[in-house]
Parts: sequence; structure tokens; C-alpha cells
Amino acid sequence: MIRDQYMLITDLPALPDGASVRLRGWIRTNRNNGHVGFIDLNDGSRFSGCQIVYDMDADAALKPASKYATGTAVDVTGTLVFTPDARQPFEVRAASIVLVGGCDSDFPMQKKRHSLEFLREMPHLRTRTNTFSAMFRVRSVISAAIHSYLQSSDFLYITTPILTGNDAEGAGEVFTVGTCDGRDFFGRDACLTVSGQLHVEPFALAFDKVYTFGPTFRAENSNTTTHASEFWMVEPEMAFCDLEDDMAVMEALIRHCIVTALSDCADELKFFNDFVDKDHTLLQRLQTVADSRFASMTYTEAVTALQKAPVAFQYPVDWGLDLKTEHERYICEQIAGGPVFITDYPKDIKAFYMRQNDDGKTVAACDLLVPGVGELIGGSQREERHDRLVARMQELSIPVDALGWYTDLRRFGTVPHAGFGVGLERLLMYLTGIGNIRDTLPYPRTPGNMIF
Repeated sequence: MIRDQYMLITDLPALPDGASVRLRGWIRTNRNNGHVGFIDLNDGSRFSGCQIVYDMDADAALKPASKYATGTAVDVTGTLVFTPDARQPFEVRAASIVLVGGCDSDFPMQKKRHSLEFLREMPHLRTRTNTFSAMFRVRSVISAAIHSYLQSSDFLYITTPILTGNDAEGAGEVFTVGTCDGRDFFGRDACLTVSGQLHVEPFALAFDKVYTFGPTFRAENSNTTTHASEFWMVEPEMAFCDLEDDMAVMEALIRHCIVTALSDCADELKFFNDFVDKDHTLLQRLQTVADSRFASMTYTEAVTALQKAPVAFQYPVDWGLDLKTEHERYICEQIAGGPVFITDYPKDIKAFYMRQNDDGKTVAACDLLVPGVGELIGGSQREERHDRLVARMQELSIPVDALGWYTDLRRFGTVPHAGFGVGLERLLMYLTGIGNIRDTLPYPRTPGNMIF
């Protein structure tokens, strides 16, 4: 089979009515009345498939196609016919349907609604369903959109190590590695990266604007719908940049991703809006955020507003405590009425590398909160003062010697710099309305779960 002999379903609308076409793909459904049959064929080139019509009365050679089950791979030749008054815009009248790969009768992806929990048990087959066909198409488009926006904004792409000797977040939730055949392979403690930030900062202090985009790992024993042991992060870092500059890039990147999703994944997002989002307001929410001006308020202002709110929150609201999702959603949905940055968090609930404010109690950090989700992105201005950084590390019992290369950056041409991190999977949850991070990952890794 020569690839150039075949057309993709996504290319059919550009062809003239009556054109001869040759397609190949997988049968989603196959029904017939004994005379005429209808196959929903999908070749992966777009969310919607193509209806194949086969007339068994006109051509007896097409009768075997009536036995082809869901999941079967076929090779189809026929004539393209536009059907503007029908539910589908075009169809193919088959001249031949050739079996390429049969499908056993126990193929689990039949034409019925399967629960997401059921589908998680078979990630190798769930891509044949509408939900995951849409999800991984959106994932591809948004990954490309992130690269496109940052590259067009003069950011340099840096690949940072997956194997590392430090815990960038200082939380100790790392997967340790390094032994091979019973011996210490690296001669020191090693782990899977929890963030590429520390490794990308030196590049920002040479190239000005850089970013890393890759897998990160957390050994966090959590089975919530928003936590995974392996996920992807995009982490831009900018020299000569303060928190206000950082927030401007965060806003522009999120707006770009939303606009791209709405334009390039219109069919997929409509599917999520109609069949996944419980309120069927996904498209409206995304468009509202895309059109909104992102507001800003300090953590202290947010806590004060929450304490005055006529709501009985499940978790307490006191200055010095981290905000919970219920607080974050109330702030952006009820107080700000849209996306909002919360800035200047207490230093005791934030990472060691964040720049301390002059009040001695808070740091120049921010979280972006969006309706329906709460926190979407976190970022900060980094502590560029050597003495302040070292003192903070000592205060938190973080080994200074092990991170001497990182503190050195503050002695050799230090400048104000800032950055942020976007979890790709949480962004996808927001863009699609999917409620569980496991359903945004091709092969989810969570505590007690290692399928394939």
C-alpha cells in the first residue's frame, strides 16, 4: 500500500463533488437494512468521520461489508457526494470495501456510552472513542500552540534534565533513582525531576527569554482528580523581568491557548460542551475568559473578602493558610467575576526561591484563578539577592552546598528575573471540562496504577 494513493477524510471538503476517492480507516459503526449499508469510517485525521454508503442490491460484491464489525480496518474506494441538507456534509458512495484488519467480537469499544472509569482500564483502546479522540486532538493542538506562542515571542526552547540531583520544590515528594544491578549508578542521590525551573534559570541569565516543556514527576500519594505522578509542564523564565511582566506573559499565553482551542478544535470543544461539561456552558466560559481583562488582587485582600463572604466554607480562611479550591473559585466567580491574579502570598506557604517583599512576610508570587477550576497557573519573581536567597534556604534547612551552582547565579551578573509554570494536563481539564486528570494523559500514572 502506497500512502500517496490515499486521501484523508479531513481533505475531502476541498475536493469537487463527484471526485473519485480512496480512504482507509476504522469502522466506528456499521448498519444496514439488507439492501443499503452505512459505515461511519474514521481515519484519525479529524474528529468527525465520513459516512460510507454501500448499495448491496447494485453490487453484490459489497455484501461482505455488512458483516464487518466495529473496530474493523477497511480500504474504501468510491465517489464523493456532498450532502448539505443531511446531518453530515458529505458521504462516499462505495465502489469497493476491502477488509484490511478484522476485529474480534469481544472488541470492547462498541457503540454505547462507556464510563470513563471503564475506559481507563484500557488506554490502548480508549482512543477509538469520541471522548478520547477529541481529548488527544486538543492535547496536540494546545501543545503546538504553547510552542508557537513562545517561539513567536522570542523564547528559546531548552530541554532540561529528567534525571536530577535536586528537589526544585523542596517538598521531598520525589521518585528516587540511581541504582543499577545493586550499585549506586551516579555516586550520589538522584531523582526524577519535579520541575525544570532551577535548570532553566541559568539559560534565562544568558538568553533573556527561555522555556522548558517536558515531563515532571511527583511522588505524592494522592488520589484526587487533579493529581498525577507523571505530567507535563511548560515553564518559561525571563531575565530583566518582575512580577508584573511575568503576569502579562501568563495572561497572553492562556488567552492564546483558549483562542486557538476555540478556532482549531471547534468540533472537539462542542462535543465536550454538549456531552462532558455538566452545565453545558464550557464554550461560554472559555469565550468569556478569552474576552476578559484579567483582574488582580493581593492575597491579603482576597482573605479579607473571603472572611466577609456570606458563605460557610468547608475549610477555614485565615491569613497564612493556603487557599483551597472552594476559596479560589469563589474569588474568581463571585468576587472578581472572571479570571484574577492573586499576588503577594505569605512566604511560609511558598517555595524558597521566590523573591521576598519588603514587608518581610510575603513574596512576589502569583496564582492565576479562572472560573470553573480555580488555580490554573502559578508564577513568581525569583529571589536575585544572594544573601536573601541563602538565608531563606538555611531557614528552611535546604542544603546550600548542593545548590551552590544555583546560588552562584546571584553572584555572577544577577538581574531581576521571573517565571511561571503551566501544567498541561490541568490546562486541558480547563479547556475541555474533563473532571479527572487521568483522562487527559495518554497513559496515566497515579498511586497504585501502572497500566502498560
